[in-house]
Parts: sequence; structure tokens; C-alpha cells
Amino acid sequence: MNFEYFIAKRIVSAKEYKNSISSPIIKIAILSIVIGFVTMLISIASGVGLQNKIYQKVSAFNGDIIISNFDTNFSDDSQNPISTIQGFYPTFSSIKGIQHIQATASKGGVIRTPNKFEGVVVKGVGKDYDWNYFNEFLIDGSLPDYSHLLTNKILISEYTSTRLNLKVGDKLNTFFFNSDNSKLPRSRSFKVSGIYNSGFNEFDEKFVIADIRHIQRLNKWSENEIGAYEVFVEEFSQIDQIGNEVYNEVGSFLDSQTIKEKYFSIFKWLELFDFNIILIIIIMIVVAGINMITALLVLILERTQMIGIIKALGSSNKSVRKIFIYNAMYLVGIGLFWGNLIGIGLLLIQKYFKLIKLDPAIYYVSEAPVYLAIDYILLLNIGTLIVCFSMLLIPSYIISKITPVRAIRFE
Repeated sequence: MNFEYFIAKRIVSAKEYKNSISSPIIKIAILSIVIGFVTMLISIASGVGLQNKIYQKVSAFNGDIIISNFDTNFSDDSQNPISTIQGFYPTFSSIKGIQHIQATASKGGVIRTPNKFEGVVVKGVGKDYDWNYFNEFLIDGSLPDYSHLLTNKILISEYTSTRLNLKVGDKLNTFFFNSDNSKLPRSRSFKVSGIYNSGFNEFDEKFVIADIRHIQRLNKWSENEIGAYEVFVEEFSQIDQIGNEVYNEVGSFLDSQTIKEKYFSIFKWLELFDFNIILIIIIMIVVAGINMITALLVLILERTQMIGIIKALGSSNKSVRKIFIYNAMYLVGIGLFWGNLIGIGLLLIQKYFKLIKLDPAIYYVSEAPVYLAIDYILLLNIGTLIVCFSMLLIPSYIISKITPVRAIRFE
């Protein structure tokens, strides 16, 4: 083993191949490993990052699973109330994997200013509302507190504030039509507590966050009646399974729907990223593997005389093959080192400096998100090593066809 390792190091040392025929081939092979690995890292980090970011934004406005009445069709305007006296509320402890449940109610309305008006959906939330997502979205002001007395403070989007020329501290009137088909609308006066920007235009153009007690009073509901429940799961990968369990648990008078079902087209679009990532990984590994095979064949051709001498000294075909396999894997290791260094470096720059911007109207985010995790980086390194090693086994069999007599006379 030590002899084989020593010979392998001699083959790949700078002095040995710097001016040899194989030098440019080896450099190209290493470069292909570097470029391929950087491309794979970026494709995974950006693809998974975009998927996670969009999922988080859809979840922030809807929860992961929505529970409502059967006849509401999961619309944004709550018509028929649900009682808060439920076995699964305020803690959904009967199903594992559920992180949080919160009560909401929504009502369509029109914000009116002296010069303009804008149609919105006022989403009522209460003291059990999880504000973690909106902490990230908040760009001005503060988040309203609905845990105590009824308040008229609301949270509006940057889109709405720009359209209506509103800022933090401004007061506004919002008009609502009664559910009993009365011609006269009812109004509520609100005060802007904060302004958010999620980057998800479909939601930013629509939602205003207010105290749920306003919606209850407008709909003439009691304090124990709400429009829907939003359920959050611990792991998004389990949303389908937990969604089925929630559907069976809530009973025959309530319906449940996951956000994957409600926003089917968005999540189908996101699934295409998985296919693209797999395709890029396959192409990059194949290209890098072919280049490494070429480099190995050139090394074998260039070291034919050395192979003959080693065989003449008593080395077996297997032993000589190991020398060249070690050599090739050493070159792969160099490529992976620089690939990791450059790839992770570029991703960290994007993560903290956000240099690459995206159109939120198309991608639902304003900059390219980055997902970095040690698990997939390690798996990618190990997988690349295994695939390259497997691809190099076949050309190494050529060594067994080389006879010492012919090899020593080879020029």
C-alpha cells in the first residue's frame, strides 16, 4: 500500500508532469471537476433555497393546512363561522408533527383615501397568531399587538402604502359590505402600525392584517366564532401525510386543505426545480468523469514504460491499477477542494450581500435565495468521489493488457 501510494504521488507531482504531454490534459480534468462541482453546489443551494423561501411565504399567509367549513370553498372572505370550542384547539396534540394552530377570519373591503381607493382582504388575527414570518417581512414601523384590548392598528403591505400614499401612523377608512346583502356598507377606521414587504406580489397586493375582533363584529359573530384555522407543521416534507390525518381528525362538519392543494400550480412549478437539479448533477458528473477517464488514459499511455518496469519487478495487474486509481482520485480530490472553496465562497457572498436580484413578479422573491447545509455538501462530495471512482475502474483494466516486454520497448 505504501509503495503504491508513493508511486502515485510521484506520478502527480508537479515536477513529474509539468512539462509532460499529460500536463494540459490533467489541468483540464481538474478544471472540469472544479467547474462541475461549483455548478452542482449553486444549482442545489439556489434551487432548494428558492423552494424553501416560496414555501415560507405561502405558509406565512395561509398556514400549511387550512381548516374551514365545507361550504366556504376556502375563499378569502369568511362567511360561515367555525366554533373555537374544538378538541384540536388551541393545541393540536392528537397528531404528531404539528407545530402550531391559530384562528383567523378574513373579509373583503375597500380602503378609501381622499384621492384613491384600493380593494383588499382584511385578515383578522388574534393573540395566538405567529408573527415570526412577518418579523422578516417588516420594513417600517412595528407589528401590532392583538393580545389585549381591541385595537385599530393594522399592518399593510408596501404595495398598498405606495398605491394609497400611506405611511406609518396614518389613519384610513375601510368599507365593508354586510353579509346580509344590505346596500349600505359598514366602515372601520384603522391606523397603520407597520408596513411589510414579503416579495410575493400575489399576497402583498391583497392582504391587510388587523385584529380578528373587527371581523367578528362586522359579521355579527360571537367571540367564540372564527373563519378558519391555520395549522403549521414541523416538517414540510410531511405535509401530505399530516394533511390526511388532519382531515380525518377534524370531523365531518369541517374540511381541510393543504397549501400544496390550494396553490397547486405554484408547487407544481417548484417541483420542476428538483428535476432540473438532478439533471444538472448528472450532466456535470458525467462530463467531469469523462474528463477524468481521458486524463487517466493519457497517464497510462505516458507511463507505459513505467508500467512495464513495475510489472517486471513482480507487481500484479491489480497493484499497478491501484497506483493509477490513487493518482486519478488524488486529482479528483484537488478538483473537489477548489470546487468547495469557490462554490461555498460564492454562495456565502450571495447569502450575505444579495448581489443577484430576481424579479418578484416571476420568482416571488426579490433576490436569489441560498440554502447552505453541511449534509447535502458532504453527500455531494462523497457521491462525486464514488461516481468518479466507479467510472475510472473500467479504463484502468487496460493496464492488465500491457505486457512488460512490449511496455519497456514502448516509445
